[in-house]
Amino acid sequence: MTEYDEKCSQTSVSEYLECATKLFKNRLENEKIIESKFDDFNLIKTIGKGAFGRVILVNHKSDPKTFLAMKIMKKEQVLRKNNVQHVLNEKRYLAAIRHPFIVHMVYFAKDKCNLYFVMPFAIGGDLFSLLKQKGSLGEFNSKFYSSQLVLALEYLHLLDILYRDLKPENVLIDGNGYIKLTDLGFCKRVVKRTYTMCGTPQYLAPEIILLKGYGKAVDWWALGVITYEMVIGRLPFESDTDRRMYKKITTGHYKVPASFSSDLVDLTENLLQVDLTKRYGNLKNGTEDIKKHRWFRTIDWLALFNRTMESPFRPNYSSPSDTCNFESFSEEKIVGVGCNDNDQTDFSDF
Repeated sequence: MTEYDEKCSQTSVSEYLECATKLFKNRLENEKIIESKFDDFNLIKTIGKGAFGRVILVNHKSDPKTFLAMKIMKKEQVLRKNNVQHVLNEKRYLAAIRHPFIVHMVYFAKDKCNLYFVMPFAIGGDLFSLLKQKGSLGEFNSKFYSSQLVLALEYLHLLDILYRDLKPENVLIDGNGYIKLTDLGFCKRVVKRTYTMCGTPQYLAPEIILLKGYGKAVDWWALGVITYEMVIGRLPFESDTDRRMYKKITTGHYKVPASFSSDLVDLTENLLQVDLTKRYGNLKNGTEDIKKHRWFRTIDWLALFNRTMESPFRPNYSSPSDTCNFESFSEEKIVGVGCNDNDQTDFSDF
């Protein structure tokens, strides 16, 4: 599997999107990823850990030179948190999506205890770690990452998919310094509106907090938040309690840093716009209002899409399996003992 749909032209972003949208829908409806077995993989090292389980660097025994990231989810936890539909959606989207700035599924496996999603390994770590290391990225460098997020969200929205959890932790960096949007657990296909309260508090759009029902515009709000954060190294909406922070979000109250250029101030105001009839990305011209904004005037969108632009930060690594850009975690036995074997109904669609 490649990062692109090979049958689609890459000479124009719009032509690619039109073609790739059709192929996504065909894969989603008609194709099922071939299931592998957990024993088909060599486990190398844990590179991530969360409430869902952990992520491990692996390689397939038939291709030991290609390194992959295996996301392991414990069935018991998925059931206990009532996340079966979320995880099923994530699997279906990962298997059908092909975009240079979004991860996709290479292999899938399951056993009595766990579900295993296997994806390409992004050796550069994530945007959160890069921000932690650098403090802030400035406008020039932030523009490189924000523009890729614009293209990734544009693709998802054409598929009627809301991402709903845009934050630095979910933006991986590959060996060339380009991004990979990951963790599609909150993704949902929505034609008009949905009402589910989900996402990360600091990045929530006002309409989510106010339970008004929402659509694709929430992702453009989150783009405004993460762009602000990358440039200055702090979030636009912060407070000592969630209640006060939500008040700032719903009223659109944030401070404009003096260091922001006039172009960035204008873009931020149009993304962090409480009024949905004025928020960029949600207007008649859709994504074009963002892509043609003067802050992005130096971006060659086709060159970016084809990954021929020079990235501002290229990660350091000594080998294709180097994990120096990831935190260190204690290891544990993966296949648990005594997990419940009552998943035949809940996980029958996997």
